Amino acid sequence: MYTSITEAILDGNLYDIAELVQSSLDSGNNPHEVFNAMNAGLKGCGERFEEGEFFLCDLIMAGEAFTKGMKVLEPHLADVSTGLAGKVLLGTVAGDVHDIGKNLVGFLLKSAGFEVIDIGRDNDTESFVQAVKEHQPDVLGMSALLTTTMLGMGDVIKTMDEEGLREKTKLIIGGGPVSKRFAEQIGADAYASDAVEGVKKIKELVGR
Repeated sequence: MYTSITEAILDGNLYDIAELVQSSLDSGNNPHEVFNAMNAGLKGCGERFEEGEFFLCDLIMAGEAFTKGMKVLEPHLADVSTGLAGKVLLGTVAGDVHDIGKNLVGFLLKSAGFEVIDIGRDNDTESFVQAVKEHQPDVLGMSALLTTTMLGMGDVIKTMDEEGLREKTKLIIGGGPVSKRFAEQIGADAYASDAVEGVKKIKELVGR
């Protein structure tokens, strides 16, 4: 049963994953073992993507299957975050509705064992700051694909500095127009040029 759950995630099987998870739970299997089986599918998909065997569409489908399975599984998990590599908050800045890159980073982080809170697209400074206060992540990741919107990253960092939120939360930025130099100028802790590098940098930020 665990193998079929892993394969369903790996294949992006949206039709059967919920039934497989529910059937496994009904059979008395440990919810955390079911979670591990789902996570193994995510990890395998991420590895195949890095090796060039899978493409973006495969990652998206696997991520959607994982999300659908979690809707069934989550009520049975008393401490789903236990043992995770860390907590990461992701979002795109105000005025920017492009989120494929952000979604890809989120998928790869989940496959690497991180808890991911995705606050979506078009977030202003207040939205980011309030989300940091609420979720208290180890890392905040911001993305932008427009030169006109990336300046908002600096506003978020400045406000977090003013409110004393930088002691517990590191910041990483990415996106098409963003650069290492820009990251240094606005005081970000790290910059990533792509999703794979982003996960690597986040692991470094949380000390893994």
